[in-house]
Amino acid sequence: MRVSRARWEVVLFDLDGTVVNTIPLILASYAHATTQVLGQAAPENESRGWIGRSLADTLEENYPVHHQELMDAYLSWNRVNLERMVERFEGMELLLAELTEAGCRTGIVTSKRRSAAHQTLEAVALHAHIPVLTTMEDTDLHKPAAEPLLHALALLDVEPAQCVYVGDAIFDLQSARAAGLDAIGVTWGAGTPEALEAESPLAVVSDVDALRALLLAGPA
Repeated sequence: MRVSRARWEVVLFDLDGTVVNTIPLILASYAHATTQVLGQAAPENESRGWIGRSLADTLEENYPVHHQELMDAYLSWNRVNLERMVERFEGMELLLAELTEAGCRTGIVTSKRRSAAHQTLEAVALHAHIPVLTTMEDTDLHKPAAEPLLHALALLDVEPAQCVYVGDAIFDLQSARAAGLDAIGVTWGAGTPEALEAESPLAVVSDVDALRALLLAGPA
């Protein structure tokens, strides 16, 4: 059944913890890297709070002396274990298909490197649903700055008012606000409902059905 319309011309999604469940992989990658390089795993509640920012920015800020060693250890372990650990979020593929059917253009704006983003989407067979992909290499500044989202808008030739950004981390919502986009927080990823609500997005939702109700007007 064809939906009557999408509420926004463009829907952009974060990748990790929003479209694909990579949270266990990311946390394990941080634990492996910090254990290997520093002899002790970073606390999970601390590394969970890093999700949404670029790996380079996170490690340079938190471990300026060892950031390159940590990055190498993180990336090598993450790459080897990615296909084994990533999972789809139930209902996300259908939602992406429904948005396309409704005439909505979709894309992903992520702090991940391009190769890792492609590998992630291919591991869960969602790459065909994502015509636009903005990654770490596309901008000098990364979330929570506006630049990644503005880059995606330029590729799509749309204004901020025509677009919404969906993400699971406070950095996603901060980036949307900086770029002048509506934002929707989702609670199935890295961020807590309380932290997401504190960023004053348009809405915070706890499942894909609730997200669909916001993005699509309903059946014709």
